[in-house]
Formats: sequence, structure tokens, C-alpha cells
Amino acid sequence: MSFKPLLGDGRIRARNEETASLQTASWIGSSVVFDSRRWACQEAEIRWTAPHHLIVLTDGGSTSRTSIRTDGKTLYDGQDRPGVLTFVPASAERVGFYRDVDLSYSAVWIDPELALPGLELLRDMPVLVNRSDAVIGTLLRSLRTEMSLGHVPETVYVEHLVALIGLRMTSLEGSPRLAASRGRLSRRKFERVRDYIEANIASDISLSEVAAIAGMPLDTFARRFKETTGRPPYAYILEERIRRAELLLRETGMAIGAIAFRLGFSSQSHFTTTFRRLKGITPRAYRLQFSPES
Repeated sequence: MSFKPLLGDGRIRARNEETASLQTASWIGSSVVFDSRRWACQEAEIRWTAPHHLIVLTDGGSTSRTSIRTDGKTLYDGQDRPGVLTFVPASAERVGFYRDVDLSYSAVWIDPELALPGLELLRDMPVLVNRSDAVIGTLLRSLRTEMSLGHVPETVYVEHLVALIGLRMTSLEGSPRLAASRGRLSRRKFERVRDYIEANIASDISLSEVAAIAGMPLDTFARRFKETTGRPPYAYILEERIRRAELLLRETGMAIGAIAFRLGFSSQSHFTTTFRRLKGITPRAYRLQFSPES
């Protein structure tokens, strides 16, 4: 298998190349794509343009030389190292030269038309190379870890993660942040959203869906929902699923795998991991507290 970015077009030349795809997933009709890989080669030259914004975290490994150019200007000439970030805005041409490559990386591709808080600021940003941000690094590593465990995070979680990454990325260039609106959701709007979540608890609920139910822009809704409940929407939805799981474990004999499916978890192992993280106990052990004969 030869190295080729998931999105876009261009030219790649490489010598003595080895590559392995570790985890790949997409959400919202491929508006967000995650790609984790290992890439090794003696030497490579890449000229590439993509329709999505690209954010790359170097997870491990190094190069003896990395040189990145755009618009005829050299942006970076040095070495790759673990923990560094690169940002390439949509439609920008990236020209890269690499030598003695042995890297693992996590990449997120973001559709510039995706309507999430702060992402519109990415349109005006330049190419950034070998920057550092502890928050973005932690977010991408956590997503990679979830994927490596076989858990594909839900859409609403990924939307929050991407929005936060986008806002943090703009701060690396000193771009202005969006002004935050204050206030809570009205009682009627909150009840409408709560009822929608309860009725669709087994579905892959997205932030855009619940914001539409409230009749509010995504960023305003997310802030006001957290102000109202003390939790972001994705955490609220997850806790609601676990609350329902507790009820089913206590009061029914439904199989744990069936409960996981009924409540929208991607697998029984994902359900068990999430339940244990939030409740400090596995679903089976929780059930045994109420029905020892189970």
C-alpha cells in the first residue's frame, strides 16, 4: 500500500515506502474524517490540495528533514517530532519534502462548509507547521485511543471535539475568538430538546439536530445548553443513556448486549466501558447488586 491522503488531489513521489492504516472513520456525510496511520520511507515529495481543512498531529517517530512550502515560500525546514501540529486550510496547496521518514500521525479533515462554532475562522488562516497545543493534542489522542479500542464516537461528541479543536487552532495564530452569548435556554426550549433526546435516545443524535429543535445557532445553543444543565449536550445525552441503562438493568432481564443496542451504543464493549467510566462498576456487577441470581 502506498501513501495517499484520504481527500484531495496532487502528486506523490516516494522511495522505499511502507504505510499502514491504523484507524479511519467519518461522520456527518464525511464532513469530518479521521485518519490515523504509520508512514515510513527513505524520501518523499508531496504536492497536494484538498477540499477540506486538514489538522495533523505527529503521534510518534521523526524525520531527518521536513521542508514545507506554500505559495512559493518555505514555511518550515527542520525535523518532525512527536506532539507537533500542522494545519492546512481547504484548497491551499501544500508542497512537502521529507527524508528518513518513520512517523505515526492522527489527521482530521474538516469540511469548510460544516456549520460549527468557530470553524468559519479557519477559512482565513494560513498554513501552520510544527505548532504545539496541549489541548488539541489531548483531544486528537483521545479520539485515536477510542478508535483503537474499537469504539466509534457518536456524532454529537465529534462535533464538540471538532469545534473545540477549531477554536484552539485559531488561537495559535492570534485570531479573534467568537464572542460568547450568555444566558440559559428557556424552559419551553429545554423541554423540547429534552423530549427530542428521550425519543431518539437510540439514534446517533447530532448537535445540529438538537440545535434545530431549539431553533438556535449551533454555538449559541451549545453554550446555553451547558449553562442550563451544567453539561455540554454530548455529555448530557451519554448520561441519559446510562440512566436508562441503570433502569433496564435493575428492572428487566434484558441481555446486556440488547440494552447496549437499544440505547444507541456501537457495541456491548463500548457500553460496558462507558458504564464503568461513569458509574465505577460494570453493567453486570451493577445488575447483580439488585438481582444476585442473575
